[in-house]
Amino acid sequence: MPHQLTDKIAIVTGAARGIGAATAVELARQGAHVLVNDILAPDETLRTIADMHGSAEAAIADVTDRLAVQQLVQNAVEQHGHIDILVTNAAYSDRELFYQANLVGFEKTIDVCMWGPFNFLHSVTRAMIEQKRGGSVVCISSPHAFKAIPGAMAYNMAKAAVDQMARTAACELAEHRIRVNIVHPGWTDTAGERKFFRDEELQEKGGQLPWGRLARPDEIARGVAFLCDPASDYINGSTLSIDGGALLPHEQMFRVKDRP
Repeated sequence: MPHQLTDKIAIVTGAARGIGAATAVELARQGAHVLVNDILAPDETLRTIADMHGSAEAAIADVTDRLAVQQLVQNAVEQHGHIDILVTNAAYSDRELFYQANLVGFEKTIDVCMWGPFNFLHSVTRAMIEQKRGGSVVCISSPHAFKAIPGAMAYNMAKAAVDQMARTAACELAEHRIRVNIVHPGWTDTAGERKFFRDEELQEKGGQLPWGRLARPDEIARGVAFLCDPASDYINGSTLSIDGGALLPHEQMFRVKDRP
């Protein structure tokens, strides 16, 4: 694959595993130097990138700690001279009915999933404006932004806020040639899903989707990289759904795997 992102500096949050890790790997594959952010050292992601001779470094910070995020961004600019790409991906979620919820977990979900993206968006885009070289932001959101999934009120609320945040930012940053887009992954096979489902449940429920399976993290990552590509310059304020048709009206009898 051509290195569309050569000489780009990218930050990916929540990149120790899952969609974040796959996105960091894909951006590095396409030539970017990736700051791999997570609350813990993302050793596996860094090893994967090193094994393919990509360029990356750990950028440890809690996305909910605004001062830590500001320091991370300042250090990145001082070390590399610029930041070109931001992918906000870090997430947390508990599943329980809101009126029975442990509000500590409820508030943590809001902090990580709403304030976390905002903290990075605020700090990184200020640096991008100062640089005067444009940039690209991709916010990993979710169909939870518009689907009222029972037991996930805090996550639903946070993702709805992220969508509005991203679209508003796209309007406000257009004059600075900073693009802001959204990705809605479909149900994706990640370690995080095993907090709520057993492997056999994921296999069974994935088989009921139109495409007959869950998404893989690398499939989401390729969509993110497409939006970050400078060749996608005219895509701004858009939402890319990568869900195997899960939002289409469908019945189990019409699954792809059942067709001739």
